[in-house]
Amino acid sequence: MKIAVLGGDGFIGWPTSLHLSARGHEIHILDNLSRRWIDTELGVQSLTPMDSIQERTRIWHLETGRRIRFHLIDLARDYEVLKRWLGENRPDAVIHFAEQRAAPYSMKSDRHKNYTVNNNVNATHNLLNALVELDLDAHLIHLGTMGVYGYSTVGAAIPEGYLPVGIERLDGEIVDQEILYPANPGSIYHMTKCLDQLLFQFYAKNDGVRITDLHQGIVWGTHTEETRLHAQLVNRFDYDGDYGTVLNRFLIQAAIGYPLTVHGTGGQTRAFIHIQDSVRCIELALKNAPKRGERVRIFNQMTETHRVRDLAELISRITGARMAYLPNPRKEAAENDLVVKNDQFLALGLEPTTLAEGLLTEVVDVAKKFAYRVDRSRIPAVSAWTRDLASTLERDPEGKRLKSVG
Repeated sequence: MKIAVLGGDGFIGWPTSLHLSARGHEIHILDNLSRRWIDTELGVQSLTPMDSIQERTRIWHLETGRRIRFHLIDLARDYEVLKRWLGENRPDAVIHFAEQRAAPYSMKSDRHKNYTVNNNVNATHNLLNALVELDLDAHLIHLGTMGVYGYSTVGAAIPEGYLPVGIERLDGEIVDQEILYPANPGSIYHMTKCLDQLLFQFYAKNDGVRITDLHQGIVWGTHTEETRLHAQLVNRFDYDGDYGTVLNRFLIQAAIGYPLTVHGTGGQTRAFIHIQDSVRCIELALKNAPKRGERVRIFNQMTETHRVRDLAELISRITGARMAYLPNPRKEAAENDLVVKNDQFLALGLEPTTLAEGLLTEVVDVAKKFAYRVDRSRIPAVSAWTRDLASTLERDPEGKRLKSVG
């Protein structure tokens, strides 16, 4: 298949591009490299040294004989350029990662909120609009988030996208329907993913666009089979308070002797998936496309759930790192349960990679190898959801701030 990977320079996009290229597909990465610009804005860099996208694809060609082509396109702003590329190349599938992916970054300021909405929603709509305008019957696979459901439950498992409900008619008869699970976003970033859902529902219903929406859990780990082939193919690894995911952050904190930063009670239950499983799920979705005219196919792309404090305690036992309970920058419940159905991927043959000490140690080893690249001042999570919360945050978990005298 000819596959366009939008956002293919990113944390999930890059290993996905390698994984699908290794399986014989013709891969084209479309990216505006905005994630690299955000590194510059935040004054932080990936823990793992990342070469340019041109150098990465060159090394991939040398190692495998396969080519991945790169196209510099801003999906949210360059609609005509995107449409022209799609019209000329007519890919069989489009995998859409091209969105600002960090909830904390989306809540930093009004400017960051505007950027996240404009970038994410415009990119998704421009893509859908172009597919319809070109009459291009490409399978669209979108990387969404478990966060569209929110992080509270009523004691029932979260279904895969659609909720069966009974609606009482005027005559008192109950009619069964399936509706989108009620959206409950916890940040501006999550809100854009909820808007994506509605756009997908409309374009699938109105224009027959074939769409798979993957509601993904928190990704952990560093390597996939393909990124291990050469040092310069390594994936990015974020550890800062805006882009670092919670388990990866704990692992690097342990590696450099930094306290494990547990926010609030640590009773927040989250869904997780290893990065190798993430790329496998995308391949499974690619092989199981909906037919034209079918409703949006929604998968819960996760393999297990854990409480944040339980993860911290696990890492502490393995590494000896100490834990620090800090004020929570997020506006959320102190404790929640999370039961999630992921039957569809299991039925398609996914064999989940669950938390194992060997894989956790592998991440710690990577962190230790590149520990010299860590800026410890960028580790605290200080992007607050509200002004009131901002005043409570701890910006010096190590207690190294100079004390005033006199």
